[in-house]
Amino acid sequence: MKNIRAYLMTLLVLLTFTLSSCELVGDIFEAGMWTALIIIVIVVLLITWLFRKLRR
Repeated sequence: MKNIRAYLMTLLVLLTFTLSSCELVGDIFEAGMWTALIIIVIVVLLITWLFRKLRR
């Protein structure tokens, strides 16, 4: 257990020095934006498909 803790602390320090916080937050928001965009497109296509099925 102590070995894992040392590994996690080393990883945390490495990430702290290599990633700036603004870059990290920007990447997270960009990933969220693309995920939301894909979900919105899927929902719109599903609604369109349902309306076409109900009209026939």
